[in-house]
Amino acid sequence: MFMAVTASEPERKRRKIRPRSERRQQLIDATIRCIAHYGLSSTTMQTVTREAGLSLGTANLHFDSKENLLNETLLFVTNEYNEGLLAIMNSEGIASLAGRLSLLLDFQLGPSVTQRHKMAVWFAYYGEAGARPVYQKICSRRDRAAAQRFEALFDSIIADGGYENVDAKQLAIGYLSLIDGLWLALLIGPKDLSKAGARAVAQAFLHQAFPRHMA
Repeated sequence: MFMAVTASEPERKRRKIRPRSERRQQLIDATIRCIAHYGLSSTTMQTVTREAGLSLGTANLHFDSKENLLNETLLFVTNEYNEGLLAIMNSEGIASLAGRLSLLLDFQLGPSVTQRHKMAVWFAYYGEAGARPVYQKICSRRDRAAAQRFEALFDSIIADGGYENVDAKQLAIGYLSLIDGLWLALLIGPKDLSKAGARAVAQAFLHQAFPRHMA
């Protein structure tokens, strides 16, 4: 006669252990949702762990404090955005400068970036950046990196098209400011501006700057 063998309690617990990176990401994802729902100041370790379905001890083990968790969350969304830009900027499979610029526009106003909770997180941190040097440093580093990449791309387009009296740096600042404004409009007035409408506005800006490339 054979008896069924069941796992002991310690064995069952060991099976539920997740890799450290997975637990950290689970907490960061929960923090993003909490910030979008409650706001930055009302997001606590308790709300995050409840959202993530994890214990407070687990959160403290991975991040030590709420501030560390918030800093790491901002770094995550910043890196995610910059890596998306870099993937398009550095891709060797894009045949033309106009095609690269169009793909960048699709990315910046596409679903992965314009999710409401992601945009809510961006603007929550931006609103606190003036009073929080760490947030200001992370946000400004992200903005500076994006501006440099677009300035380099616009320089290439200006040279390729023979455009005169066009300043790539000023144009990059203007374009990225427009994108920020469109994100904010999509967040606070989605009934007044659709994502397709936002893309058309940005497309018109680029067409004014580079008519021979954005026909």
